[in-house]
Amino acid sequence: MTVLYRTYRPKSFKEVIGQDHVVSALDGAIKNGKVAHAYLFSGSRGTGKTSVARIVAKELKVKDEDIYEIDAASNRGIDDIREIREHVSVRPFSSLYKVYIIDEVHMLTKEAFNALLKTLEEPPTHAIFILATTELHKVPETIVSRCQTFSFKKPPREVLCAMIIKVAKQEGYSLEPNAADLVALLGDGSFRDALGMLEKVTAMSADKKISFDEVSAIAGAPKAALVNGLVAALVGKDCAAALSAISAIEGHGISTGVFATLALEKLRFILLAEHGGLPENSKQRLSADDLDFVLAQSKKNLLSAASVAAFIRAAESVGRSPIESLPLELAAVEICG
Repeated sequence: MTVLYRTYRPKSFKEVIGQDHVVSALDGAIKNGKVAHAYLFSGSRGTGKTSVARIVAKELKVKDEDIYEIDAASNRGIDDIREIREHVSVRPFSSLYKVYIIDEVHMLTKEAFNALLKTLEEPPTHAIFILATTELHKVPETIVSRCQTFSFKKPPREVLCAMIIKVAKQEGYSLEPNAADLVALLGDGSFRDALGMLEKVTAMSADKKISFDEVSAIAGAPKAALVNGLVAALVGKDCAAALSAISAIEGHGISTGVFATLALEKLRFILLAEHGGLPENSKQRLSADDLDFVLAQSKKNLLSAASVAAFIRAAESVGRSPIESLPLELAAVEICG
């Protein structure tokens, strides 16, 4: 069985979602015969960098035997790059170009980068290098300066949500709107991760009708009552109740990161509602009961922007802390004063 992200990986520029600025530039360059010999694609995971690199090769009519994909995370040494240098001057087998796609290029060693630089400085006319990285700041400036660079954007949640609903429908499943939105949230700006989560959910569905509760159970997301308990405690400056809500997640197999993200979103909605700016998509992202909860909390006018900012810092620190819940506990103490 083919996994969903491979099945629905874009195979042409028209199928690429959310990267119009990249697609239009590359498509125009190819049609006008102004293809560069080195490109650098940067952006977070699952945004389409490798897929677009393959599409570039396809649009240039490069055959599979003339496409070389290298994972720099596994092949990061100078010998690996020297091997490329030794073969790059050899003419393509059956295409006009040879395309080298080097993924996670920031993982190369210093010596490997120096070897790659020499090739990029004087590339054969038939060679095209497409480098991809999730950490642009780790790529030496000497390499960056010899490439045409393109930054891939994280897709908005609405875009991910629409894609999830479309793919689910094509696979014969239907999702409640807030269930699709939760899958998009868990995807964290990655098409690949969102489709991976959708695949888990569909594999567990017996009737092909997927509810918010089903997604929550499979993803280790907390019940709304637990999230609301923390949010209400933070709004009401009840430190004991807030700490109790945070400690409860450990005994329920709940993802601390997901818990923090869901709580942060409700804090955001409450803050916006306090100032009369509740967004239109709030009805899609919140159940009717949760929307009532947000509006009730906002009427208290107790939540400050500083409190939300403190919780943002905590949510960002969850994955880096040796004790996952500690950043949330510190935020609760800070917010509740």
